[in-house]
Amino acid sequence: MRHLKTVGLGLTAALALTLTACGQGSATKEAAAPEGKSVVRYMNFSSNDGHEKDLTAIVNAFQTANPNITVQVETVPYADYFTKLQTSVAGGTAADAFELNYENFVTYAKNGSLAELKNVDTAAYKKSLVDAFNDGGKQYGVPESFSNVVLFYNKALFKKAGVAEPTDAWTWKDEQAAAAKLTDKGAKVWGDYQPVSYNEFYKVLAQNGGEFLNADRTEATFNSPQGVEAAKFLIDKVGKTMPTEADGAGTPDFDSKLFKSGKLAMWHTGIWMFSAMAQAPFDWDVVVEPGNTKKASAMFVNGLVVSAASKNADAAQKWVTFLASSDDTTKTRLATSWELPPVADEAKLAPYLDQKKPANRKAVFSALEATVLPPVIERQQEMQDLVTAELTSAAAGRKPVEKALADAQTKVNGLLKK
Repeated sequence: MRHLKTVGLGLTAALALTLTACGQGSATKEAAAPEGKSVVRYMNFSSNDGHEKDLTAIVNAFQTANPNITVQVETVPYADYFTKLQTSVAGGTAADAFELNYENFVTYAKNGSLAELKNVDTAAYKKSLVDAFNDGGKQYGVPESFSNVVLFYNKALFKKAGVAEPTDAWTWKDEQAAAAKLTDKGAKVWGDYQPVSYNEFYKVLAQNGGEFLNADRTEATFNSPQGVEAAKFLIDKVGKTMPTEADGAGTPDFDSKLFKSGKLAMWHTGIWMFSAMAQAPFDWDVVVEPGNTKKASAMFVNGLVVSAASKNADAAQKWVTFLASSDDTTKTRLATSWELPPVADEAKLAPYLDQKKPANRKAVFSALEATVLPPVIERQQEMQDLVTAELTSAAAGRKPVEKALADAQTKVNGLLKK
């Protein structure tokens, strides 16, 4: 899971693919169930390329606890997964249970492809995570894993500049006042870095009390006073406290290299960068990102669902619940750094929280108390690209922020009407 991961919604014109499961064997045809047992076919992408054995260990633990259920796994690379899934759902051959990221969950929940889950113990999960898979008051999935975005900061640069370190109580104003003091263009040290992009805009819009889409997702609403102020918050940093495109901003790994080299004081990015920064030659930490009128942290979550067409729905729900929240799964995920489990009981997360760097890992879970999920439409990637393009144009001075936001909203509404 990554902050800028491309979403593959595409619910039209599926391509038929012949895919081989990675390390687990193909599951395109249901195996004959041993006498007295149910077979649950499960399709996923997240175990691909490194965590196949971890998933196998969880399957074995589940089957030991549930000897009357056999889980048959099909693992598909992420690049092919959603085309494969769409084809199987349309053709009536979908697995009993499968994995969905939030962006795709919204579409499958709306089109009737998912079974409602019954009597889910929602208290087992962080509230914002389980709520992401509730649609219209019905629980159509359970959270499987998550990542989110926090504010990284270089403690050494703060100390050198005599600036107080960030706290969870910081606002945009606090952040930018500190960034101005921390920026030293002569030394090529920047106070802040937050990409001018769709992913950052919908988040700061929420932090400013704005809405990206109306309630039924039929109209864009981000060209508002709150939206203009949010866009200006991002864009006004460029060239002042934040690098420009001419400085290399936006090129691959620019931000991570800048932070790791000790030339960036604050950095808005995802918790997946913890391991990459582990060997940085200075002390650093993280806090919940500042807000303006309220807090709103970006959350990226994968979920587990049951097909509406499954003939083994009860067994499939037992499996997805186990995979989501069992102690076996939690221990396996933490031991192998396979994303973060969604469980509410933080005592079970001690192996993660007790790691020394960053010290304030508690912020990862504090950020879940006030989150914003990505706005979702059918033509998702087109929307993301055009919003980013308009914001980039404004950041480069090619058009006023107000004009860029108005043009972006007109274009998004055009996508919604097609």
